[in-house]
Amino acid sequence: MRRSNLPAEPNRFVGRAGERAELAALLGESRLVTVLGVGGVGKTRLALKAAAAVQKRYGEEVRLVELAPLRDPGLVEHALVEALGLTDHTLRAPREVLTEHLADRRLLLVLDGFEHLVEACAALVHELLAAAPGLTVLAAGRRPLRLPGEAVLTLAPMDEPDALALLADRAALAGAPALPDDETVRELCRRLDGIPLALELAAGRLPLLSVEQLLVRLDDRFRLLGDGGRGVPSRHRALRTAIGWSHELCTPRERLLWARLSVFAGPFDLEAVEYVCGGPGLPQETVLDLLGGLLSQSLITREDTAAGPGYRMLDTVAAYGAEWLAALGDTERMRRRHRDWYMGLATWCELEWFSARQAEVAARTAAALPNLRAALDLCLELPDDAHLAQHLAGTLWFAWVGCGRLSEGRHWLDRALALESGHEEARLKALWVLGYVAVLQGDATAAVAALHSCRERARASRNRLAEAYATHRMGCLALLSDDFPRAEELLGRALDAYGELGELNSNVLMGQVELAMARAFRGDLEGATAICREVREVCEERGERWSRAYALYVLAYSAWTRGALPEARELLVECVTINHLFRDLVGVVLAVELLALVTVDEGDAVEAAVLQGAALSVWNAVGIQLFGSGSFDGPRALCAGRAVEELGPERYEEAFRLGQGLSLDETADRAVADRAEAAGPGRAGAAAPRPFRTARPAVVPGTRKPAGSPTGKGGEAAG
Repeated sequence: MRRSNLPAEPNRFVGRAGERAELAALLGESRLVTVLGVGGVGKTRLALKAAAAVQKRYGEEVRLVELAPLRDPGLVEHALVEALGLTDHTLRAPREVLTEHLADRRLLLVLDGFEHLVEACAALVHELLAAAPGLTVLAAGRRPLRLPGEAVLTLAPMDEPDALALLADRAALAGAPALPDDETVRELCRRLDGIPLALELAAGRLPLLSVEQLLVRLDDRFRLLGDGGRGVPSRHRALRTAIGWSHELCTPRERLLWARLSVFAGPFDLEAVEYVCGGPGLPQETVLDLLGGLLSQSLITREDTAAGPGYRMLDTVAAYGAEWLAALGDTERMRRRHRDWYMGLATWCELEWFSARQAEVAARTAAALPNLRAALDLCLELPDDAHLAQHLAGTLWFAWVGCGRLSEGRHWLDRALALESGHEEARLKALWVLGYVAVLQGDATAAVAALHSCRERARASRNRLAEAYATHRMGCLALLSDDFPRAEELLGRALDAYGELGELNSNVLMGQVELAMARAFRGDLEGATAICREVREVCEERGERWSRAYALYVLAYSAWTRGALPEARELLVECVTINHLFRDLVGVVLAVELLALVTVDEGDAVEAAVLQGAALSVWNAVGIQLFGSGSFDGPRALCAGRAVEELGPERYEEAFRLGQGLSLDETADRAVADRAEAAGPGRAGAAAPRPFRTARPAVVPGTRKPAGSPTGKGGEAAG
């Protein structure tokens, strides 16, 4: 992951030399700088330009957090965690995770569009600045945070030279003839009060209208708003005039699309627009051309996301559209259509998670996260839609568990399950997903409560699939608690039920891997290997990678015990690569610790100690180190003993501390680096750690290859 997530500039930055210099100076003097100004005055663009200019001060550690799409103040902390690329599996509050992460880092945090969440933002920023002396916050909004030491830059409209330069530049980009150097152009800039957004909207019209024609239309618009604008600052009137005038110049269908687009939060793609906005008055086949029309008029912008090209509407423009949508009496219907689309997207992503499209699913989920949050907000807001909140929060299990968002998933699941929906299947799904999340967070009490409730309610409603999922996750909890006989019994029972019901998906495969781990810990390494080879075959057939990585972990351990160090390294490199792609910290840290053991046996004790130090840092984000399990501690303990024996305590500690200073990205990069040249003579005859001692296989149900899902898709559809 890049140290900076600043977006690429959509076009050339024009003017503002004085403001840029002033802002750069303020960032050198104060750790909290807020750029204030009215909508459309260019706060965000200036802040991003300044942040890019001072990146080197912070070792390129600059992060943008877009807060405008959020409605729930409780999500501010989660938004920061997401923007910083953090993954935390613990029960700690997100702000505690942020505080710990930022404590010894030098970083510039850019907060944009916070004014509707100012109280939550102010409290969080105050705490982070106090705990992290290397942190600087650059905020852009319409209100100050009102914190001690806050330096404020109030951004005024552009002066005439800058306004003229911006208008000429954007007109040229729009394909308009070169602007004359005369009083009419200056008058246009004055009428628009030098507000950048207003100037850009005007520039988008210059290919069709002359400057004189624009002035006439603006005069008409000012007169229309004259009475209602008394007492309102001219810059507010100028922007509203420019937006309203742009609205009037749109075709009726463009206006309707503009209004309907206001329901989106953050970026959106063409497919979403066609579904959500198409309908009465707006045939779906016309949406693409209309979207292009709004784009050419600078009413929306295009941006590239990890999931592909998308679009975004500026907050000020969207707010105007929302007013028109409300005037049409269509807000609630459009919000429901928006919710329905993103529920459909979540369902598609859940199904396709068990396919070769897993990486695409992860990218689309990340890009859609602001809109998924908006959909969840609506479900929780409407009393009759509680079941939809439970269903959606449960359907997104792969985003919470598979893509490293356990804390946010817990936030939504707890809120959804606090409501009485009257829909048992939706509640059952949310319950087993909550239990799964709680297991991985190390919250055994909450996990047992959720899974027991799910199992008992599933039995009462004769929902065998939901019962199987609850049983499965109880088996997972037993595995992490070192209760291997119970883990084998529960996992075997769940796998048998999955097979009888025709359920095949990533969760089923993960259940097989968990069963393999339980067998390995009891000494049946041969049986564990056989299970994981079957899992790998299914994964290769389906293109599934997430559960494959865990199977590779067990197979790598088997290779190590046989002295096949190159094979073990190859398997673990793939395992780290996959888990890092999906931000699955548990998978990353298990593989890195086993890789450290392989590395010490290759003859490089220093690198093994570095990897062990890096693994400890990752465990701190996972929660309880090694889940509190003595069995999972086997590779770590054996590696540490061998490395200390070879290096001595002091050299080992020095290398270990070096590893502790690595970020997650640096750890992954180091783990997958080509180390063939560093490999030394292996120690194939070394004793395996006791948790993996070899013994005669035990006969346990549930080891056969599961039958295919009746749908052929294999969606996790318990509810």
